[in-house]
Amino acid sequence: MGKLFGTDGVRGLANVELSPLLALQLGTAAAHVIVKSKQRARILIGRDPRISGDILESAMAAGICSQGVDAVLVGVVSTPGVAYLTASTGAAAGVVISASHNQVEDNGIKFFGPDGYKLDDAVEAEIEEFVPKFDELPRPKGGDVGRMYRKHELVWEYAQHLKSCAGCRLEGLKVVVDGANGSASELAPQVLAEVGAEVDAINCSPDGTNINKNCGSLHPETLKRRVLETGADVGLALDGDADRAIFVDERGEIVDGDHVMAIYALKKAGEGDLPGNLVVSTVMSNIGLEIALAKEGIKLIRTPVGDRYVSDEMRRTGAIVGGEKSGHIILAKHSTTGDGMVTALNILTIMKQSGKHLSELASCMLELPQVLVNVPVREREGWDSVPEIASAIKKVEEALEGRGRVLVRPSGTEKLIRVMAEGPDMDELNKLVGSIAEAIESKLG
Repeated sequence: MGKLFGTDGVRGLANVELSPLLALQLGTAAAHVIVKSKQRARILIGRDPRISGDILESAMAAGICSQGVDAVLVGVVSTPGVAYLTASTGAAAGVVISASHNQVEDNGIKFFGPDGYKLDDAVEAEIEEFVPKFDELPRPKGGDVGRMYRKHELVWEYAQHLKSCAGCRLEGLKVVVDGANGSASELAPQVLAEVGAEVDAINCSPDGTNINKNCGSLHPETLKRRVLETGADVGLALDGDADRAIFVDERGEIVDGDHVMAIYALKKAGEGDLPGNLVVSTVMSNIGLEIALAKEGIKLIRTPVGDRYVSDEMRRTGAIVGGEKSGHIILAKHSTTGDGMVTALNILTIMKQSGKHLSELASCMLELPQVLVNVPVREREGWDSVPEIASAIKKVEEALEGRGRVLVRPSGTEKLIRVMAEGPDMDELNKLVGSIAEAIESKLG
């Protein structure tokens, strides 16, 4: 068996790679590792509406109960909803069954600790160690076996939390919501309406097979058209598990995670409420974000790609805002993880309180042109120790100093080296990226 846990839990083709048996094994191993005392404990399970969620939820719950731990089945709820409810209900852990923005054929399983944060790597490794040995673990008998409880009403406790994230009433704002036929299809329109927004909901009718299908944050085309057709103030696109949010302004233009972080951070800094004057993002955020923040004395800390790394760095530094260009935004005053609805309610609050259109707010950051080239190589390992490649990169860094940046990194899954550069002039970027690509091809191609 290969390594199970990636940077965002266990993912795979549902009912094949991520089978009911594997879910049973993970549930058994997780309950054994996480609940080390004999005292009765609870593990909370939530899922997105994709069709394979039923069988994986049942198998996961069976594994948990086989270790004398109760399984609380919340049903369809967002990933950040599970994180919040795990902490607020005193559960020993939370489990999300979702493949986020992936298509219906996939599914995934990830865990949250009792504090609502993703489990540490060491705990995941311990769970993985017991997966192949799940049948050797001690089994309680009789009344010591765990019970399953269905508690869908907990979703509305999370909804109350979301409503508290709105800093004001939102009357006068017309919002088009694309729910990606996912976890927040019912909750998102209802919460927004209850805080006063005029809501037009699209792609909020999950049938188990249409999650993320030509909709949601990865496919905002329909949302853009709807905003323009209806004269809405803003469009909000969630993904299948509602942990990310992408916006469309009143002109039909995309406002991504980089712009969202800039808007929020500049607002908080202006109020004297941005601890350390810090924002955390990944190496993929546009340098325009860095420039916009630096003008106001705010430092951008970059991490490897993945919201886990962003979250860890935020906790280390005390930053209250971090995220990814893709729309995973963590606002630490409200959430332990990326939450599309928390992000939306905060941005809508800023729009309402400032009286500004989203396009005007987003103009605080100018996105610089970007060129990305994928260079096929024989092997990814050792690329960064080749003198000719290092020399080519150094020349580009010197050429872009103070005006842009270059990032060279291997693909995590393919035999490719990715060369990305950002700066003010597209023609110049093409030449500079080409010089690095040529050096890589000549030595490793």
